[in-house]
Amino acid sequence: MNVERNLPVIRERKLAILKGENALCDQQKQAGKLLARERIAQLLDAASFVELDVLNADAGVVTGYGLVDGNPVYVYAQDGTVKGGSVGMAHARKILKVMDLAEKTGAPVIGILDTTGARLDEGVDAMNAYAMMAGRISALSGVVPQISLVLGPCGGIASALASMTDITVMSKNGALFVNGPKVVSAVSGKNVELNDIAGPEASAKHGVAQLTADTDEAAIALARKVVAMLPVNNMDEAIGAAADDVNRPNSDLIGIDSLDDIRTLLTSVADMGDVVELNADFAASMVTALAKIGGTTVGFIANQACKDEGRLTVYGCKKAARFVAFCDAFSIPVITVVDSMGMKVNNAPQGELSISGAQLMFALSDATCPRIALIAGNAVGMGYAAMASRAAADVVYAWPGAVISAVTPKIAVQLNDAEELKSADDPYAKRAELEARYMDDVADGIHAAQKGYVDDVIEPVATRQMLAAALEMLSGKRDSKPARKHGNMPL
Repeated sequence: MNVERNLPVIRERKLAILKGENALCDQQKQAGKLLARERIAQLLDAASFVELDVLNADAGVVTGYGLVDGNPVYVYAQDGTVKGGSVGMAHARKILKVMDLAEKTGAPVIGILDTTGARLDEGVDAMNAYAMMAGRISALSGVVPQISLVLGPCGGIASALASMTDITVMSKNGALFVNGPKVVSAVSGKNVELNDIAGPEASAKHGVAQLTADTDEAAIALARKVVAMLPVNNMDEAIGAAADDVNRPNSDLIGIDSLDDIRTLLTSVADMGDVVELNADFAASMVTALAKIGGTTVGFIANQACKDEGRLTVYGCKKAARFVAFCDAFSIPVITVVDSMGMKVNNAPQGELSISGAQLMFALSDATCPRIALIAGNAVGMGYAAMASRAAADVVYAWPGAVISAVTPKIAVQLNDAEELKSADDPYAKRAELEARYMDDVADGIHAAQKGYVDDVIEPVATRQMLAAALEMLSGKRDSKPARKHGNMPL
């Protein structure tokens, strides 16, 4: 080995790694932010990172591959200390290379975003750079999981790229925006701060960020946890060794009639009670979460009955439909937990509500992944049709006392027995009697089970065991569709 001959290469590599401007590095540290390579080191298993294009230091992005819990992933981290992490053609080429490798090898892509935007001196080349990256994200969608870690500013077109990926995680240092605060302030006539319109709290509230954390380190830990729960690509399965007894009884659900918080049920049935809720601060009447049952990753979609009776809302349906599409793309079984009084009732124009309900119904009907429904309370109207019907689920369970009906017993009595109520000596007592009769004769889940719409009425204490059994039975599911390019979801 000729050491003298290698010295220039060693020197160039060292200079490339130390490319960041000292003042910007200090500024980043003072803001509580990690540097690009520190972020990658936190993300990947120890000593597993292999950097690509290291000598192309002016690009303002660090790229390469490594391991997360022993599985390969590709990663890029925009470097805010090199030209502000701004995006130009050289920047894009480095990112496109790891995306191409991810497609060829079938490994997830994790992007760490921290950029001041396009390199203005490159003009249309910078715009084309963004477009090329958008094209690759679109091509990889549903092929390998794509995670965005927003740990700094991410504005304009960059924010759209983050939203195109499967899951976005933000730290308190992150900002997702199309128009900056100066533009918004000028248009609105109000003084607007960046954090108010683009910070993690605002982004989570409006459904753009699925997960948020206070620090870079905590956000990176969340990304590691999510990636470890997902298959490496669409040909793989998210199945591991069971960390919990699949026959463990749900002792905390013994004698329960209703749930104040549906998350109680999810943590009760999940392995070790470990659940990762996504979009927790967005459309609170619908809960979406990842968990494992018997070592198999599942996606939960659950109505939160303590929020507006679990009614389906515009954003709740959109939230659930997108999550179903994500799970289905990677063959992750979907478990719907239904406790809904139907669609939200208001006097606003009904078109948007109708379309959102159609989106949820379309997504679950079109999904070919294993689908299990548990009716844990009310399954009324669209709540039943979209989330617990034979079109939406391969296996349907119900708890004792479940209500399955086109309308609530109260409305059914109003529509069917108006004259009898009107002539009753005691209308309140008569209403109670008629509602009880409707429940016994029509709406009780036992009737649906007798007709084959429900596979079994199960005790809450056996919920985990029955869900695990259904997952095992459906593990070999094969569902073929008519030849087509793709369906036309009502967007």
